[in-house]
Amino acid sequence: MAQVLAWQKSSFSGDQEGPNCLELAGSQDTLLLRESDEPDTVIAATGAGLAALIRHLRP
Repeated sequence: MAQVLAWQKSSFSGDQEGPNCLELAGSQDTLLLRESDEPDTVIAATGAGLAALIRHLRP
């Protein structure tokens, strides 16, 4: 049976319902990310991996 994911829009996406939203979901020990305009393309990361990426990308 396929797991049903509860996707949540990032608060950084604002209140708009447009196609430019980052959505997040949790699956066991993995965080899943996708863009609302391409919901079939999903990136999986650990919490530590995502934190390292954010630290690297922040100016």
